[in-house]
Amino acid sequence: MIFTSKTPYQVALTTFLSCVKPVSDTENVSIRNVIGRVLAHQITSDKDVPNYRRAAMDGYAVRSENTIGASARSPVIFNIVGEDVEPGSAKRVHTGSRMPNGADAVVMVEDTELLGGVIEVRTQVHPFKNVGAKGEDVQIGEVVLNEGHRLRPADIGLLASLEVDAVEVYRKPEVAVIPTGEELVTSRPTEGEIVETNGLMNSLLVAQWGAHFRYRSIVTDTSELIEEAILRDIDADLIITTGGTSVGIRDLVPTVVKKMGTVLIHGIAISPGMPTALGVINKGKTPIACLPGFPVACLVASTAFVKPAVYRLGHISKSLERTVRAKLERKIVGKMGSRTYARVALNDDTAVPIMISGSGILSSVAKADGFVIIPENVEGYNKGEWVEVVLFD
Repeated sequence: MIFTSKTPYQVALTTFLSCVKPVSDTENVSIRNVIGRVLAHQITSDKDVPNYRRAAMDGYAVRSENTIGASARSPVIFNIVGEDVEPGSAKRVHTGSRMPNGADAVVMVEDTELLGGVIEVRTQVHPFKNVGAKGEDVQIGEVVLNEGHRLRPADIGLLASLEVDAVEVYRKPEVAVIPTGEELVTSRPTEGEIVETNGLMNSLLVAQWGAHFRYRSIVTDTSELIEEAILRDIDADLIITTGGTSVGIRDLVPTVVKKMGTVLIHGIAISPGMPTALGVINKGKTPIACLPGFPVACLVASTAFVKPAVYRLGHISKSLERTVRAKLERKIVGKMGSRTYARVALNDDTAVPIMISGSGILSSVAKADGFVIIPENVEGYNKGEWVEVVLFD
């Protein structure tokens, strides 16, 4: 395998993303079905939540001024009433109850003792103690969620509290995944054949990252068939191919992409994943990521380039990346001049390197919890060093 030059990772990513245009189509979706979707507009509350003063504890609503001096040794007696609270009276309330007129505080039930038709209050409370104000959760006119926010369960609960039934969200990006290789089969491989995994893996990854996938059938190593397969999905927001990206006689995908459009990058300074090719077809409208055939290299290249592309297409903030700090159990070594993705498993706050070489060992990723990314100009990290682990989602 010979590449005359390797493009630095950041240059390759920036170049590729410049050809990725965020989707503009939107759709109105019930809040019951918007988990993980991205808001296409700002949500502003048209009401106060709650829309009344409420008790924040089980107890008795009182006028706080009437509790001055109350203690366990010197309790204050209150009459129990059923409606408005007058001086010297109290009303039983529960958490979430509407505060009665005349009351400005709640004495917790454990600080009282019921004696027939009266209670002894054994603590002093200040105004608004254990009372939730009208609009303390959300106030009318308040911006609740911004455009571009990816909706989580708590956000959806908040929308329900505002009586929002549906919201406008961006359409999920359409990503076509095309596995290539004459050695690939769907099952029961004989000698010289392998079960197709890269297409399946990438389909599930793009779904995890927020896109809708089209997992296509295996395409053999023939230029005409590869071109036909790509043309069938020319309307997709992003096309992924797997396999056929190196410089061997059967590595035809970059040549096909060049014929159909432009190969922006071929050969990137990442390890594993160096033979990745990135391009654009359909008169610059459709970005295409051509990923290597070795499974680990394919996964790394997908994480490095497809994930940011899907995020950009779907208006998803990169801040959603999950990372943890961990201490290395053993030394890890990078490939100088390349951005290296080292597989590690986590054991509490310890990062355990997966000591398996080769980008064809998929089980090494299954045993890992994430990558430690070693920059191009760093030789590696020593045992005991604290490193950042980029978690698999």
